[in-house]
Amino acid sequence: MNPNELNEQSLPEGLHPDTLAVRVSIPRSGYGEHSEALYLTSCFVQPDAETSARRFAMQEEGYTYTRTSNPSVTAFERRLAALEGAEAAIATASGMSAILLMAMGLLKAGDHVIASQSMFGSTIKLLGSEFARFGVQTSFVSQTDVAEWRAALRPNTRLLFAETPTNPLTEVCDIAALAAIAKKAGALLAVDNCFATPALQKPLALGADLIIHSGTKFLDGQGRVMAGAICGSHQLIEQVFAPLIRTAGMVLSPFNAWVVHKGLETLSLRVAAQSANALQIATWLEKHPAVERVFYPGLPSHPQHRLAMAQQGGVGGSVIAFSVKAASPEQGRARAFHVIDSTRVCSIATNLGDVRTLLSHPASTSHGRLSEAQRQAAGVGQGLIRLSIGLEHVPDILRDLSHGLDSCGRID
Repeated sequence: MNPNELNEQSLPEGLHPDTLAVRVSIPRSGYGEHSEALYLTSCFVQPDAETSARRFAMQEEGYTYTRTSNPSVTAFERRLAALEGAEAAIATASGMSAILLMAMGLLKAGDHVIASQSMFGSTIKLLGSEFARFGVQTSFVSQTDVAEWRAALRPNTRLLFAETPTNPLTEVCDIAALAAIAKKAGALLAVDNCFATPALQKPLALGADLIIHSGTKFLDGQGRVMAGAICGSHQLIEQVFAPLIRTAGMVLSPFNAWVVHKGLETLSLRVAAQSANALQIATWLEKHPAVERVFYPGLPSHPQHRLAMAQQGGVGGSVIAFSVKAASPEQGRARAFHVIDSTRVCSIATNLGDVRTLLSHPASTSHGRLSEAQRQAAGVGQGLIRLSIGLEHVPDILRDLSHGLDSCGRID
């Protein structure tokens, strides 16, 4: 059974992603609702015992139990797959559970993974520590050096996994180049598309095999729920991941699926506006005397600016990282905390992709569980601050950041 094709809605071919974002769903119920219904139910009544047996045996399409599939979850999966240009998608309880599902579905003891050393801290922890306990080895390499990815290949390499841009330093990898390496080695390439989203970047079109999402971020867009997803081929989604999630149960709740499904309707509008705001703020930060360096793909000073513009439709996204000037890590931490604590408009929070601007200190939050050596390899210093730009009036955010940046030198 393919839940993503149940009662498939009839739409013409060739529709723009903005149209797909508001039209792809499941058909209306007999009540004819215009806004998609929310199916808050743990199980589904069967017409008779024989039909129930066939559905549980996956011999006949139909909903049976929400751990297996649910109409609200199916609606989200179908819409996200359409936006990513994927054959199918499978929803999970969070972004990290999507990565866990991918790793459990593809890897076994003795397998080898190559991943970026500048990925999200929890991803590094999961692959480098937790899966190592089960005999899966992971080599962490430079996000931007294609030669390092190629040199790290082993006969037992099964997966290449990259974020692009990375969290928090916004490093960009060449998706097409990594796809070619993976294909030649008989491995799969998975790309975490959380920062760019399908509004800016389509990894499958560049050769990736799988896309990972934390729907908690931009897909929802308002910081309301946790969600995750994997997008890919029918074969991988239905034959590899669907049976596993049915057993393991890291499923997305119907309510959270409905929220993120509705969030996708405004994704492209939000990302465009937030990215425009981010470019203004990154340009301003780059000129501020208290700022040592700004990490933002939309700036010409970004090392992968040209690649980012080619892969992301000429848009830099809405996440910025910047480091404050400091003479030591201790001073960097103190000054970063001062800048963060001096804000009155921005929210001090570790999420991103919200319509409200958020700022955080990666070394003590998202990368806080890593060793100092791992943080250094990822480039996450004590003076680094991450900004996720929202929809506020840009001058208000600049004034808010100025309070701490203008007085950085006076706190030592």
